[in-house]
Amino acid sequence: MKTISFMLALLGLAVVTALVAWLGAGAVWDAARAVGWGGFLLLCAAQVPLFLVLAWSWWVIAPTGGFLAYLWGRMVRDSAGNCLPFTHMGGFVAGVRAMALRGVAGSGATASTIADVTAEVLAQVVFAAIGLIILVAHVPDTRWAWPVAGVLAVALPALAGFMLAQRGAGRIFARLSRHIAAEWFTDARQRADVLAAEFALIYGHTLRLAGCVGIHLLGWLGTGVLGWAGLHLLGAEISLLDAIALEGLLHAVLAVAFFIPGHAGVQEAAYIGLGAAFGVGAEVALAASLLRRARDLAWGVPVLAVWQWMEWRGAEWRRGG
Repeated sequence: MKTISFMLALLGLAVVTALVAWLGAGAVWDAARAVGWGGFLLLCAAQVPLFLVLAWSWWVIAPTGGFLAYLWGRMVRDSAGNCLPFTHMGGFVAGVRAMALRGVAGSGATASTIADVTAEVLAQVVFAAIGLIILVAHVPDTRWAWPVAGVLAVALPALAGFMLAQRGAGRIFARLSRHIAAEWFTDARQRADVLAAEFALIYGHTLRLAGCVGIHLLGWLGTGVLGWAGLHLLGAEISLLDAIALEGLLHAVLAVAFFIPGHAGVQEAAYIGLGAAFGVGAEVALAASLLRRARDLAWGVPVLAVWQWMEWRGAEWRRGG
């Protein structure tokens, strides 16, 4: 699997390189340069409230530890998923480990992570549906409508079941989460008893679960606002509503390509294709994708460095150093 991930990452890098060559490195650089250091720092700073919202959604369903533990765990989770050459599943594991270093029990961190990821996926379905509605209203004959609708058609029954079940929402969460756990852990059966107890605590609070989904939807809308800000700084003439739609559809595409490390190449191609539907030029769309990756690196590298330092200090302490 490591070899496959590495090869997919290389393939994605080749796609990005080919896109830059095809569009012209100069044109892409000119578009990115329009942002300037001030604009780039502004985009990086705007990530802070988004981190807080995402940590809040996680903390709501399992407030057994301090909020800062969930904030740190979320930052490590996203940084590992965006910057390291493995899939986002690896990022989830890194987030659990980071929380353990903050004193949160491993079983509780694991169960709450799985539940939080499930809630995030459900909110993502709503976000993508909002994007599809806006796109169809904007461009009725768009070629993106049916592929995205097909993805949503698979995911919507689970969402409808959650909304209608009310007291049974916990059971729906549990079924979805067990599926995620089976993909995540090779020894999922051995962990089942411990996780079941943690899940019982989490899934016994329907309002918390619903709140988690709602807060995640707020976070997804926040990514749309952040995407609009980046496109606006690049000089794109796109409305906030259209930018939110673009972001929702983009993440629907990225969700299908979850197995590609960092969505290398897929993100760039999707940005260009979807951007065209909203009147965003290919050079600007590619620059927006690269600007997003630069922002991820600006946050991810220092966060991962601090995490590794904490791991090293923990190992030294256990050895009595």
